[in-house]
Amino acid sequence: MMHRRIKPLAQLILFAVLVGTTTAEHPGYTFSGNHPADATGKVFMGRHISHVMGHQGASWLERAERETEEKPATLLDLMDIKPGEHIADIGVGSGYHTRRIAPIVGDEGQVYAVDIQPEMLEILQEGLAAEGITNVTSVLGEIEDPKLSPTSIDMAFMVDVYHEFSHPYEMIAAICDALKPGGRIIFVEYRKEDPTVPIKPSHKMTAAQVRKEMEPHPLEWVSTDSMSLPWQHVIVFRKTS
Repeated sequence: MMHRRIKPLAQLILFAVLVGTTTAEHPGYTFSGNHPADATGKVFMGRHISHVMGHQGASWLERAERETEEKPATLLDLMDIKPGEHIADIGVGSGYHTRRIAPIVGDEGQVYAVDIQPEMLEILQEGLAAEGITNVTSVLGEIEDPKLSPTSIDMAFMVDVYHEFSHPYEMIAAICDALKPGGRIIFVEYRKEDPTVPIKPSHKMTAAQVRKEMEPHPLEWVSTDSMSLPWQHVIVFRKTS
């Protein structure tokens, strides 16, 4: 068998093709031994990453007070979901929002309900069956990958979830890959700027921090609404390429 030497530039090109490329350098992670009790010790772009809420807390997601504390109907209006769209609910949990979105996208649309905890997906399925909802696909994701097909979704949203990602850079990169051109990512996060919001500090984010963490990705900021919901920001980005 003949072996041909590949020139250094050609080697680099071949390597890039084999392993994939990104439009920006990974900002990296650091670790802190002196971190808040509600954080893991892992730090991303100056932010302490929080612990993940386990499936044992699913009942908290369905609490009656959520109607007044978070105003889900108002959030749906802000999200501007259209019939026929394919939507990814990242960190779906018990399906609190998915059950409200599925009737909006209708039979021609689809909701991809993503979670890394199979127990949460079991709870989700029980709720969907009880309401007769059939246009939701459960997806067991991984900590670095939501397991969504490339260019398959019109919008991804995360409600009180992003701050828990152990690998936020990788997850957002994968979500961007799953978005169609011009697709949106919506972050709903408790306002860290407001000390009266009764949530643990590492489970809140400032709007500026969310925008900072999206800078490495092929996203453009569209809007930030910090007034319409009692405790949360609604921050929208659009895929640029």
